[in-house]
Amino acid sequence: MSQRADRRPVPLIPEGGPLWFPPEDGWRASGLLAAGGDLSPERLVYAYGRGIFPWYDEDTPILWWSPDPRCVLFPDELHVPRSLAKTLRRGAFSFSFDRAFEAVIRNCAAASRPGQRGTWLVPDMIDAYIDLHRLGLAHSVEAWADGGLVGGVYGVALGRVFFGESMFHFRPDASKAALATLVGRLRERGFVLLDCQQTTPHVVRLGAREIPRREFLALVRRYTIPASINLRNSAR
Repeated sequence: MSQRADRRPVPLIPEGGPLWFPPEDGWRASGLLAAGGDLSPERLVYAYGRGIFPWYDEDTPILWWSPDPRCVLFPDELHVPRSLAKTLRRGAFSFSFDRAFEAVIRNCAAASRPGQRGTWLVPDMIDAYIDLHRLGLAHSVEAWADGGLVGGVYGVALGRVFFGESMFHFRPDASKAALATLVGRLRERGFVLLDCQQTTPHVVRLGAREIPRREFLALVRRYTIPASINLRNSAR
């Protein structure tokens, strides 16, 4: 997309307005697609089903994104580094699914990240994902040690695609171990894709890679219907 096209005004969605995003052929390479709207479950499901996610902070309106390229992890391509494999083998952590979703998302919001001031997980975002969790669409994996929560990851599951949102850790390798455990569960349940949204060394070390947005969107269109696969199961 040309720089001139990137300078176009960002389309605004009125709060409570129709479930709408700009047509794909006009999407910016930067990934910023629209601003405004709301975080209702209906709009979030509509967005994720089109490869779009909200990402903003307290000083901006709701911003909607779909980066190009897109960082994804195909479950069969999971790579567990030797040090992490050793940690998993010695049983440093136990894991659960959806046991402490709210604690996971609040710890993700509180986590400090290099180069980031504040958090994009503002209170309205936290409430919105808790609502999705209550609807059975948002899920968490928790890592435990010595009786306490030491790491975790959460995201949204639609059909056979899991949209990873954020992770945290209080002990080394706890978030990576939780993510590897999540990918193992996704593989068991026939999921085809974990969306990592942003490319980071953390996920690349586990086997994530970038694909063109058009390829990502084709996979999302193909595999997010029906949104009925349940990740919930007993703790392991």
